[in-house]
Amino acid sequence: MAELTELGLALRAYLAAYRWRTIDPVPWSPLRKPLASANVALVSTAGMVLPNQEPFDNHRKGGDVSFREIPSNADASTLIDTHRSRSFDHAGIHSDPNLGFPLDRIRELADEGTIGRVNRRHLSFMGSITAPGRLVRDTAPIAAQLLVEDEVDAVLLVPV
Repeated sequence: MAELTELGLALRAYLAAYRWRTIDPVPWSPLRKPLASANVALVSTAGMVLPNQEPFDNHRKGGDVSFREIPSNADASTLIDTHRSRSFDHAGIHSDPNLGFPLDRIRELADEGTIGRVNRRHLSFMGSITAPGRLVRDTAPIAAQLLVEDEVDAVLLVPV
């Protein structure tokens, strides 16, 4: 994450004036089974897509609130960073997509028995959604329903 002083004047001014939302209480659910037997999915806001998927729309006012399904058998090295934010250095994610979408790491957790299994699909969202109303109202319920249908017990959230 960049220091505020490292950002351009226009971006610093935008961030200073932005109306940040607070969610209280934060919705969550306690884990109902041991992690070692849980079905775990990834949900990331790194804006990662597979080569055959449409990139996120970086020009949509307020942000692209869609998501992409990433199958669990995808090759993490082929993931493409389409995140629109200029507030962080993308070099790390370009060199290792696992930094933004840790697909190889979650597989390792399953292999070593830390988690029960890796879900069959994961969800990639665009970060930097400056107008989250559509995301909360329209997109999040659809994404949550997919995870419910997959009987996901825990989600590893990767905010970028």
